[in-house]
Amino acid sequence: MPHFTVVPVKDQAQSSYDSLEGINWVDYRDTGQDYHDHQDTVSSDGHGNHKEDSPFLNSADAASKKNDFYDRNLALFEEELDIRPKVSSLLSRLVSYTNITQGAKEHEEEESAQASRRKTPKSPNMGTLMGVYLPCLQNIFGVILFLRLTWIVGMAGIMQSLLIVLMCCSCTMLTAISMSAIATNGVVPAGGAYFMISRSLGPEFGGAVGLCFYLGTTFASAMYILGAIEIFLKYLVPQAAIFHATDPLGGDSAMLNNMRVYGSICLSLMAVVVFVGVKYVNKLASLFLACVIISIVSIYAGAIKSMTHPPEFPICMLGNRTLVRDQFDVCAKTVTKGNITVPSQLWEKFCQPGNMSSAQCDDYFMQNNVTEIQGIPGLSSGIIKENMWGSYMKKSDILEKASLQSVDAHGSADTFGMYVSADIATSFTLLVGIFFPSATGIMAGSNRSGDLRDAQKSIPVGTILAITTTSLVYFSSVVLFGSCIEGVVLRDKFGDAVRKNLVVGTLSWPSPWVIVIGSFFSTVGAGLQSLTGAPRLLQAIAKDNIIPFLRVFGHGKTNGEPTWALLLTGLIAELGILIASLDMVAPILSMFFLMCYLFVNLACAVQTLLRTPNWRPRFKYYHWALSFLGMSMCLALMFISSWYYAIVAMGIAGMIYKYIEYQGAEKEWGDGIRGLSLSAARYALLRLEIGPPHTKNWRPQLLVLLKLDEDLHVKYPRLLTFASQLKAGKGLTIVGSVLQGNFLDGYGEMQAAEQAIKNMMEIERVKGFCQVVVAAKVREGVVHLIQSCGLGGMKHNTVVMGWPYGWRQSEDPRAWKTFINTVRCTTAAQLALMVPKNVSFYPSNHERFTDGNIDVWWIVHDGGMLMLLPFLLKQHKVWRKCKMRIFTVAQMDDNSIQMKKDLATFLYQLRIEAEVEVVEMHDSDISAYTYERTLMMEQRSQMLRQMRLSTAERQREAQLVKDRHSLVRMGSLYSDEEEEVIEIPPEKVQMTWTREKCEAEKRNRNNAPENFRELMSLKPDQSNVRRMHTAVKLNEVIVNRSHDARLVLLNMPGPPRNTEGDENYMEFLEVLTEGLERVLLVRGGGREVITIYS
Repeated sequence: MPHFTVVPVKDQAQSSYDSLEGINWVDYRDTGQDYHDHQDTVSSDGHGNHKEDSPFLNSADAASKKNDFYDRNLALFEEELDIRPKVSSLLSRLVSYTNITQGAKEHEEEESAQASRRKTPKSPNMGTLMGVYLPCLQNIFGVILFLRLTWIVGMAGIMQSLLIVLMCCSCTMLTAISMSAIATNGVVPAGGAYFMISRSLGPEFGGAVGLCFYLGTTFASAMYILGAIEIFLKYLVPQAAIFHATDPLGGDSAMLNNMRVYGSICLSLMAVVVFVGVKYVNKLASLFLACVIISIVSIYAGAIKSMTHPPEFPICMLGNRTLVRDQFDVCAKTVTKGNITVPSQLWEKFCQPGNMSSAQCDDYFMQNNVTEIQGIPGLSSGIIKENMWGSYMKKSDILEKASLQSVDAHGSADTFGMYVSADIATSFTLLVGIFFPSATGIMAGSNRSGDLRDAQKSIPVGTILAITTTSLVYFSSVVLFGSCIEGVVLRDKFGDAVRKNLVVGTLSWPSPWVIVIGSFFSTVGAGLQSLTGAPRLLQAIAKDNIIPFLRVFGHGKTNGEPTWALLLTGLIAELGILIASLDMVAPILSMFFLMCYLFVNLACAVQTLLRTPNWRPRFKYYHWALSFLGMSMCLALMFISSWYYAIVAMGIAGMIYKYIEYQGAEKEWGDGIRGLSLSAARYALLRLEIGPPHTKNWRPQLLVLLKLDEDLHVKYPRLLTFASQLKAGKGLTIVGSVLQGNFLDGYGEMQAAEQAIKNMMEIERVKGFCQVVVAAKVREGVVHLIQSCGLGGMKHNTVVMGWPYGWRQSEDPRAWKTFINTVRCTTAAQLALMVPKNVSFYPSNHERFTDGNIDVWWIVHDGGMLMLLPFLLKQHKVWRKCKMRIFTVAQMDDNSIQMKKDLATFLYQLRIEAEVEVVEMHDSDISAYTYERTLMMEQRSQMLRQMRLSTAERQREAQLVKDRHSLVRMGSLYSDEEEEVIEIPPEKVQMTWTREKCEAEKRNRNNAPENFRELMSLKPDQSNVRRMHTAVKLNEVIVNRSHDARLVLLNMPGPPRNTEGDENYMEFLEVLTEGLERVLLVRGGGREVITIYS
């Protein structure tokens, strides 16, 4: 029931003209239901005015609506002001539009329910520094800088390390340029990278990349936790280890087990903190950022101080091998106690107990001297020359200093634990994968877009400045590390050579603990930030409803906290924790972030190249070539760092893409892929327009003409089933229908009919387009469809239409007249025609024919359609096991044996497997049955033509029969020009009887018996007798040979040139197909559709 709202008019000082215009407007819109679909909808008001929901304004103020309806200066537009608002009201709504973030800010306020009820949403007020620059710094600087950068410099050397940093930072800088262009192309609500990619590339890419970004963020939290635990167990509290090595080679496995236990405990604690309250994480963010900045400053301070006063971190070398320093006290083979030289602790590690002269010692120990070198020579020492080039190592290789003298001797395996060795094999590609997470985090600014005062200005400036700052820090750090620290110390990942100190800590000033504590807190903070952001990203994807199985993760606590998403994030992060190695987790999250960055660049490049009208970024310093370069770098880095991880990540993204494409909810976000499809389609259509397709490229492009019942349901859905079974042709399918009426009044009905047809197409799995036409006459509508469907070279070449069932019983000739008119139109348009007769007996897509034949009766050559159609049908699973038989008709003067050979050769050249039969039809006299059928047909036609009267004439004749007992007058003929039943013009329906009228009426009554006698003595036309003879004889032969065939394909004879014989033509087709269960009448389009040539 519509809700009527009367809008009063407050302006009393109106002119008389105003009152004539009518300003007491009534709003007839139904307000009883809430409309939740965010897609644009179109409706009609019955006058051709289509109401389109605004794509950017979801609600309107009631007060402003009142002013929309009337303005004395806009009288010309006042009837449409409810659907086309004034510019002033539009602008006022745009100004009042606020972009409130859906992120942590609301969740923080929701912690206090009463306070949040009183609070009004604050307008975004964060600037570039606090909103973008500092969050990006905090996210980019991370665990790799403190724990692995010195090791990367030692392994790769300064030059290759600079190359690694350059590659990674260039990739993120190019991505930031592309991201800035997307972020400044309109208002970006809270949602960050996922929102930008999904709205630029569509829900399929958006969902795939969004989940990759989510997995990357989740594994990042695992990496940060592992980094924090490594700092905790290696440098802060080593005695907290639960598992200990039982032999020198078992230290790695014990350490991994400790990491798993403590990592799981830390993850659980962090998840509880995030669950309890995000506000604590946000308040601690500035503290964590301060720890990062202080740690970096202490590194620079220590490097500068090392020029004059390098820190004391001596390294003990045996020959050129580096020794684990915490296992002995003095770096010497012997020590002097008093005046006696006694073995040192180092001697006891390498030698068996006994006196120094007779002891059994390790050969390498005995033949090489013990020396002590400075671990941090300082900035002015010239050590940069030795560290310029890399020295990659295999697993378990001992760290050696090439410039020291050494005697190569075989050492004992028992003493291996005394040397510092490589825990993993290293290579350039591995180091790229480990370092790249240090360059990630550039999305932090776009993720906070809802909190920014001017996001379109702050995001590009803040992000690019942050990347520039971090890149300079990385470049300078590489050079400083290579200039200040000894090479063997750089290659010592865990600081074994410098008494288990963090290597970067040895350089810092005033104390190594500044770096240790600062890096610990910064990694814990980064892990908390990742655990906070990842569930919200998953919740945003789930709420978009593009991946059905993720819907449950869109729900959470009453205040919006993503509880279920946090649980899933914790479980996935636990998988990373169980890997337990920072060096193995880093390449995994590198893959997911690189995948995300790749698609950001792709989105920018696609939008730029397509030049879509809506692509107007405020950030002007972008180019499609830069985006493609960034995309190429992302792809290259993926395969450089780990080709198998890259394949897995791309496989995951591909599977998600296909899942969303086939199972996900359809969304229209105005994405660039839709625009790319449009450009590709335009290009292809223009190419197709060059000329008609070659015979080899001919395929059935179907126009299926459907009939709808009164409830707008498809009357014969098996027509669509048949069309779907022909889909092996891979051609165009257009499903058309005609509604009789006026377009202005029937627009809504037309939309409903289109939707009904689309639903049926989906059920029958028909891939194609729907076209419904509203026309005053059905015949004209069908002609319009035949003429205008398709576009350019993608036009239909074949029409599929149903048989007019019950045409004999119906007194209304419109059905079969429309049918014959359509046949004539397809012939005139040089289109092929298929008429499935008894289509309700055709198989559904779920049926399977395990045997049987498809019989082709090739009577006349009509372009080869009869050969091609069975071949296409046999590609479908319904008809696959049927055999094909081809029958042709031989006359008396034909050589049937030679015909069979020629036909077999022709089919062999066509590469079509079929059984060939030639049916001989002997000349025979026309039977009495044929003659009788023809006579009955013509008598019936004549009688029906005479009996088709208008409603008024029937009533008058009934009155004459009743009053004067006269025969029914049979003189009125049906007009072939007009298919609707029309009223007789007034001069024929005369209610006042004159003398002349009475005389004419008497003559007509006297002539009526004569007309009846003429009907009885009618002799059939000889041409009709010949046609009937052909139909009867062919039908006998076809029924005899093909009565048990699954499908019979038959040449469809054309309609007569003289329209007076139309009804006889229908009778001939009925006689021709009598007694056959499934018949497909086929009529070619006047061109060859099959060829023997390759």
